[in-house]
Formats: sequence, structure tokens, C-alpha cells
Amino acid sequence: HVQLVESGGGSVQVGGSLRLSCAASGYTYNRNCMAWFRQAPGKEREGVACIGRDGITMYSDSVKGRFTISKDNAMNTLYLQMNSLKPEDTAMYCCAADGVNLQLARGYSYWGQGTQVTVS
Repeated sequence: HVQLVESGGGSVQVGGSLRLSCAASGYTYNRNCMAWFRQAPGKEREGVACIGRDGITMYSDSVKGRFTISKDNAMNTLYLQMNSLKPEDTAMYCCAADGVNLQLARGYSYWGQGTQVTVS
């Protein structure tokens, strides 16, 4: 069965950096996208970044220029490099697989449990 397991979250100072990882097992990355979503208390789930098998990436306007999504296809691992972190980046970050874009969260077939990022 498919499992997505995130790691790399934690507490960081304003302006600092973190790199999140998502290890996917039992999943073959085909045509659809893998993505990072986040959700903070009192806010709706937000699509942060996604990457297709062809390497094309898309970002939320709120993180563009600060975050970078990448994937190691051979190792089936998704990454999110987060730089210049702001307090508003504080959220639970989840990885997701087999979707289409950042607007259709329900289109993603597989989800991890999430990793907490706190910026203060």
C-alpha cells in the first residue's frame, strides 16, 4: 500500500530556513503531480507548491521566490526547501501525491500525516 511520510519540520527563527522531505513508498510516480499543502489553525488548507513528473513546478504567490519544490524520482522522495521564513508560514505541512494542481486538493489520492513548522 502507499505511504507518504514527512520529516524535517520544527521551530525556526524568522528569516531562517528548513527543508521538508516526504518519502513515498508503494507508489510509482507517473504523470500526475506531487505537492505540498499547509494548514494553520483557523485557515483553509492552502496549496503551497506542486511538481509534475516532467519537472514543471507551480507555487502559491505567498511563497514564490522563497520556497523551492523538487523531487528525486529514483528515490521517490519529495522535498520543499523553505527560505526567508515568516511567522505566517507557521502551519502543518502535508505532502500529497497523484493530483492535478494546487486548487484541487480533493484530487490528490494519497496524503501524509504532516510535519509541523513553527516560525517565531
